[in-house]
Amino acid sequence: MDDIDYGERIAEESVRFERLLPGPIERVWAFLTESGKRAQWLAPGAMEPRAGSSFALHFHNTELTPDRTPPTERLRQYDGSFTTQHQVLRCEPPHLLVWTWGGGNEAPSEVIFELSEAGEQVRLVVTHRHLADDGTMVNVAGGWHSHLGILANVLHGQPPAPFWPTFEHLEEEYRCRITSPRS
Repeated sequence: MDDIDYGERIAEESVRFERLLPGPIERVWAFLTESGKRAQWLAPGAMEPRAGSSFALHFHNTELTPDRTPPTERLRQYDGSFTTQHQVLRCEPPHLLVWTWGGGNEAPSEVIFELSEAGEQVRLVVTHRHLADDGTMVNVAGGWHSHLGILANVLHGQPPAPFWPTFEHLEEEYRCRITSPRS
């Protein structure tokens, strides 16, 4: 994995990822907004792509890849299915989609998907803002990196690496990158 693939901490509570994906832009947009396509790399869940609409994502991370290697004991509690609730904050097809993430006992964070054409490819920038602490950022960074890798594989017609071993490796990488003393 090249450094260029790693997400970057862009603020105390924000991490940003950038990927070049095969176009056209409408195809990548569909993989963000259509449940069946999003199910191939993140999670299914019907979404009305308009500001103010609420939707649920139904995660089955082990089932995202042909290799169904389960997580280690530390993450076994996340091996099954779980559902998260979200709200679309902004929607400007096919260039910008913003939704809430999480909530519960703390304020929800925010995920921003920005799409732009880059020749025959599409530049996807994902920014996750308002993360509560470094531990949350480490987990979120490992998760987005893993899921975006699967998205890239799907769009390129390639089989993705197994989810859990990839996530656990990336989470450890981000633990070093994010929690290291900053100069």
